[in-house]
Amino acid sequence: MSLAPRAVLVHRTSEYEELLARHGTHGQAAFFLSSRGRSVEEVAERHHRARRALAEVAAAVPPLWRQARVERADLDRFLFAPEDVVVVVGQDGLVANAAKYLSGQPVVGIDTDPGRNPGVLVRHRAADAPALLRAATAGAGSVDELTMVEAVTDDAQRLLALNEIYLGRPGHQTARYRLGPDDESAPAEAQASSGVLVGTGTGATGWLGSLRRERGGGPPLPGPAEPRLLWYVREAWPSPATGTSLVEGVLTATERLRLTVESDRLVAFGDGMESDALELTWGQTVRVGRSPTSLRLLG
Repeated sequence: MSLAPRAVLVHRTSEYEELLARHGTHGQAAFFLSSRGRSVEEVAERHHRARRALAEVAAAVPPLWRQARVERADLDRFLFAPEDVVVVVGQDGLVANAAKYLSGQPVVGIDTDPGRNPGVLVRHRAADAPALLRAATAGAGSVDELTMVEAVTDDAQRLLALNEIYLGRPGHQTARYRLGPDDESAPAEAQASSGVLVGTGTGATGWLGSLRRERGGGPPLPGPAEPRLLWYVREAWPSPATGTSLVEGVLTATERLRLTVESDRLVAFGDGMESDALELTWGQTVRVGRSPTSLRLLG
């Protein structure tokens, strides 16, 4: 017997809940915010909007389906199943946070704060949930296959990201490594920098786009579904022992960037989730390129 679909509702702790956890009561949170020129009412209203949206989406799940909820901080401990339909209720960044733990499950993005979120990945409203859930299991509707980036170490650790992967020191201090194409015959360059960033067309609207603007241009930005990736070295430092000739570039669908660690400890993390990082030690090699896994986002 095949299992009924499971709707997995992904959400995150709101700023209001974090304030209550830190300050204890609504009144104390209000006093804290007022001392900084902010109003607790606006923060509380956004919290209540998000909770209403989450409740509306939960009520839209068909009665015969199974249902689960997972908070952002618990994503790395949650086991997604092949028959899951993942419903992200929140901001665009929450879709990216969930994407790295998926393997082809359909994803629906529900915007809890229209007008405040860009709505690039959370494209729908809570009222659309019944039709979207039916479409996800029926194979109906449009689905965008968004390119993802992966980092694979020489001891077979693997990290996925929707926007970008950062390789460098945990505190963004100077990292030392050798960087080059994934071709043993091609020369690699010793570098000292504040890290390397490899990202997708989805990530081009964020960190990658900021780096490109700072440099006044560079390679054309890819679209979210294009297989091309962009990479940048942040603040490369020239010295007698380190170079700056390889500081940006494009990776095609089959190309990889190779980085060999020459520091005691570097990390690789995706989409800003530093708490879920790969630990890299001296002499270890990591290869970064397009992932065969893509994010299946309902349009």
